[in-house]
Amino acid sequence: MKVKYIRAAMMALGVYILCGIFIHGVAFATESYRLGVALALTGTGAPYCKEAMEGLELAVNEINAKGGLLGKHHIRLYIRDTQTNPETARKVVATLVENDRVQCVIGTYSSACALAIKPICQKFQILHIAPISNSENITKIDPSPYTYSVVPNTYMMSKATVMALAKIAQTKGWQKYVTIASDYAWGRSSQEIQIDLLRELAPEMSLLGAYWPRLGQTRFNSFIVDIMAQKPDFILSSIAGADNTYWMRDARDYRLFKEIELPGGLVSVTEMIQQAKSLRRGLYGRCRAPFFAHLDNTRMQAFVSSYRQKFNRYPSDWAVLLYDAVYILKQGIEAAQSIAIESVKEALKGATVDTTRGRFFFRSIDNQLSCSAYFGQVADDPNYSFPIYHQLMELKGPDLWRPEAEVLAARKK
Repeated sequence: MKVKYIRAAMMALGVYILCGIFIHGVAFATESYRLGVALALTGTGAPYCKEAMEGLELAVNEINAKGGLLGKHHIRLYIRDTQTNPETARKVVATLVENDRVQCVIGTYSSACALAIKPICQKFQILHIAPISNSENITKIDPSPYTYSVVPNTYMMSKATVMALAKIAQTKGWQKYVTIASDYAWGRSSQEIQIDLLRELAPEMSLLGAYWPRLGQTRFNSFIVDIMAQKPDFILSSIAGADNTYWMRDARDYRLFKEIELPGGLVSVTEMIQQAKSLRRGLYGRCRAPFFAHLDNTRMQAFVSSYRQKFNRYPSDWAVLLYDAVYILKQGIEAAQSIAIESVKEALKGATVDTTRGRFFFRSIDNQLSCSAYFGQVADDPNYSFPIYHQLMELKGPDLWRPEAEVLAARKK
C-alpha cells in the first residue's frame, strides 16, 4: 500500500472504514495501526525532515507490502507539520492523540519540540519515539516510560566530539576556542556538555567566547566578524538544518576556515551531498547515522539499495534514523505479539533491536538506545560523487552515554 499524507482522521457516519474498531478493548483483525508523525515539514528543520519522511515512507511501504504489523495490521499514517515550533508541535500532537487516536507518535525535529510533546504522549499513554531530536533531557529529566530515543543524544554526540577533538588539539597545539550554538534546547545542551567535557579532558584549553544565534538565523556576518577578532585556534559549532547551511555559506564568504579550524561541527550526509562542491576537504565533523559506515550490515545494504532505486540518491542520516525508528517499533510489536500500547511499551523496555546501524539495546534507566556516534574528516571518495568521512571513528553508545549515577542525581535536582 502506498503511503499517503493523511491530514485528518477517516470518519464517515460514525463508522471507521478500513481502520478496524474496538469493542470493550478487543480489536478486530481488520484493525489498522495508527501511526502519528510529527515533523518539521516547514521551518528550519524542513531540509532534514523531507529526507526523514522518505526513510519513513520506505519502511512503512515495505511493512505494509507484507501484510502490515504482525502480518495483519496495516500502518496508517497521520502526518502533521510542527513548523519547527514548540507550541505548534503541542497543538498538532494533541490533535493526533485526541482526534486521530494514534497509538504512537514518531517525532520530531528540534529538541524543544520533542520536549514539548513528551508530556502529552505521557499523559495520554501514547508511545513516543524520538529519532532526530536528541537533547539529553528528552530522556534524562522528567523521564516518561512512553518515550524512547533512537538517536545518540547530545551528551553522547558531545563526548564523541570532545574525545576526538582532544587528540587533534594535542597534535596541533590548539589552546583557545570559541563556541557558536543555536539558542534552543539542542544547541544549549550541546555547548554546555562540550565545554564541561573539554575542561575535564583538556583543562589547558581556554574558552574565549560563546555565541548564540537564534533558531532560524539566516545571516551570521556579525558573529563571524567578532569571532575572527577573537583569534581562536578553533570553533566548536552546534548548528543544524537550514541554519547550518547559512552558517557555512557566510563562513565561506569570509574565508573563515582559512584562518580558524572548525572541528566537530554537524556535517551530516545532507551537507555532504548538498554542499559537495563547496564543503572544505579536510574538515573534521560529526554526524549521527552515516550510511557508508555500515555497508557491511545486510540491513543497511538492503535499505540503501531500495532507497536509491526509489529516490535516485543516497540516504541521509535522517532517512536512516526514521527508517530504523519504524522497524524498532515493528520489533517491539513483534516481541509483544500485540499492538496494544502498554504491551509494546513493556516489550521495548531494555530490549535489544536490530537496525541498519547494527544491534543495539535500550538502557532501562532512560530508554536511550545504545547507538553509536561518528566523527571523521571530510574527503573525496572514488565511490561517490560527493565527499564522505575518511578516518571515520565510530564511538559506541555505552562508552559515551552519561553514567547512570549522574542521571539519577540530575533527576533529584
